[in-house]
Amino acid sequence: MLTILPGMDFMELRDLDTPQLILDEERMLNNINKLKGILEKKSVTLRPHLKTCKSLDVAREIKAPGPDASITVSTLKEAEYFFQGGYSDILYAVSITPHKLTRLKKLQDQGATITLILDHLAAAKLINEAATGLGTRFPVLIEIDCDGKRAGLNADDPALVPLGQYIDSSEGLELAGVMTHSGGSYASRDIPEIHETAVKEQKAITTAAARLKEAGLPCPIVSVGSTPTATYGDMYDGVTEVRAGVYVFQDMVMEALDVCDTSDIAISVLATVISHNEQGNRVLIDAGSIALSADPGKPNHLGQKHFGQVCRADTCAPIQNLFVTSMNQEHGLISLKGLDYKFEDFPIGSQLRILPNHACITAAAYDQYQVIDKKGLIQKTYDRCNGW
Repeated sequence: MLTILPGMDFMELRDLDTPQLILDEERMLNNINKLKGILEKKSVTLRPHLKTCKSLDVAREIKAPGPDASITVSTLKEAEYFFQGGYSDILYAVSITPHKLTRLKKLQDQGATITLILDHLAAAKLINEAATGLGTRFPVLIEIDCDGKRAGLNADDPALVPLGQYIDSSEGLELAGVMTHSGGSYASRDIPEIHETAVKEQKAITTAAARLKEAGLPCPIVSVGSTPTATYGDMYDGVTEVRAGVYVFQDMVMEALDVCDTSDIAISVLATVISHNEQGNRVLIDAGSIALSADPGKPNHLGQKHFGQVCRADTCAPIQNLFVTSMNQEHGLISLKGLDYKFEDFPIGSQLRILPNHACITAAAYDQYQVIDKKGLIQKTYDRCNGW
């Protein structure tokens, strides 16, 4: 829920306690419009993955709520939250287990279309039994593994068609198509490799869809997705929709992949310098692993592992070669070793902003966004939906 800050027209960053999650609205809107333009040229539908933003205020900027506004979620809490906000076509993009169906059935009863994903016959049998017991039926996408990164069946797996046949003939399930997530794109070294990964993604999902259709099975949905491949993919023949989520905010992993620049990253963590460690030549801030996440992302341009790019608090302009180099739970440590900076450049009590490695995990530490405008002033907050 958007909240206009009471009692004043704006707040400045220095008025905030820290750590705080800052959202640059202009950068966010630019990111949203950029991918929208890319996919419109490819004539493919976007089913945004809202696990990154977990915010109705942000979701409404991506696409307006309504019966045709298809979305992707990763938790039951997200499904409930976004349905209450007007989004009724919901893909729950994590393999489902029987005990979770009761909550999803309640959403169905209120008018939601909840699509599940499965990749195993044993799981399909359990879900069919549970759905039948609840007196309902769920559409199902079969998850395809396009890169060996995570879950799903290989496109040529002999188990694919039998699984599809079981789902199609089940009382509690309905075969709706196939989906894949190109998590392997995050391991790409450059844009040509992302192109190659996107080709593999498209080939895997369309091969799987063709096999099901050749067996006389329905496959209306052919779904792919990751921010890198959505940005640089150009082969969508046979694909009906693209799922992506990180693109809305971007992060330092996307920057390392050349998917974005640091000037595109829309969220940052506002932190305060709390100490100087002269012996270790390190500046300490009050944003540690809980505030930033412990995801090391990808090495920076110096080849170093890090936990976020350090930036000026007022403009969020990156401070050259300065990164959060190590962390404890509530302490972020910024090494000055080998750099032309002095402790007086970062006075105790001064503020810094940190661009996160992994936007989804970093944002999950906070209940709301402090939304900053072009002048660097905070005039509103956006609520987030956390938990499961």
